[in-house]
Amino acid sequence: MSNSVHTLSSNITQHGYSILFALVFAEPMGLPVPAALALLVAGASSVKGPLHLGSVLLTSVSALLLGDALLFLLGRWTGWWLLGILCKFSLNPDSCILRSAESFRRHGRTMLVLAKFVPGINSLAPPLAGSMNMRFVQFFTLDLAGASLYAVAWCGAGFLFSDFLAALTNRYQTGGRILLRLVVFGIAIYFAYHIWLLLKSGALSYVPRVSASEVARRLYSDLHRDMAVFDVRSHGYYSNKALRIKSSVRLEPNTLLEQTERLPKDKEIVLYCTCHREATSLRVARILQQHGFRSSVIKGGLRAWRKRGFPVETVPPEDVVLLPTF
Repeated sequence: MSNSVHTLSSNITQHGYSILFALVFAEPMGLPVPAALALLVAGASSVKGPLHLGSVLLTSVSALLLGDALLFLLGRWTGWWLLGILCKFSLNPDSCILRSAESFRRHGRTMLVLAKFVPGINSLAPPLAGSMNMRFVQFFTLDLAGASLYAVAWCGAGFLFSDFLAALTNRYQTGGRILLRLVVFGIAIYFAYHIWLLLKSGALSYVPRVSASEVARRLYSDLHRDMAVFDVRSHGYYSNKALRIKSSVRLEPNTLLEQTERLPKDKEIVLYCTCHREATSLRVARILQQHGFRSSVIKGGLRAWRKRGFPVETVPPEDVVLLPTF
């Protein structure tokens, strides 16, 4: 019995830090891994061993910094593309990006320090900082402060309240099984939530979808008097090189109800976006229908339009909202 406990303790001492590093590293990469729980358990495990609190903090901060640095550099190289990838599981990727961008506009550098405590922004903050051309030294300093605060908060809580976590730390085999079950449960909840979002989006499938060819035929003929084309992207307007369908007008989806009075009720409102499954367009179209508007969406959005070679134009300067640079 004592031999098996000694063996188990030795294994945790040998592999505990690498497991902790992997779990904590996975969170900034956007994976549904509860890093906070891993930090909590690691902090509790350092009270009586086999882990050491100083080593736990160093391992955790290093994992967070490495993940954030990689995302920062990828954001610098890819811009909005990476942000779209990180938001791809969201039903509304445009809004996903917009929330992070707006947080940076309002709070600036402070957001990097607190981002890890804000679900949905923790993985987007580093690539957003990279796309905004923040200097790496400045980013690293702010991110170091944020990573240290995050690690100290959760590891410190585990260390201080280790008695309440005795089931996870006093008997390591049982604790490992409980932690594994909690991780599996968390991942199951994550995917169940997104499946629910997909099923929910199916309720919007009855919104009419029109092809890019049909819209172009009507828009650039005498039939244009019976339709109005609106761009319901959000993040697409954060670039001074952004393009949109020629003769279309911006309709900000996050302030939609404030704009309904200026929309024409005597015309069909045709919407387009760039998100997966036309999610933003469908959501806006459904809301407009509830307010008595005739609405439809362009199947494939702006990508389908440009793929067919139909006319586009540069977004007017007055519609561009440039993100701050650092």
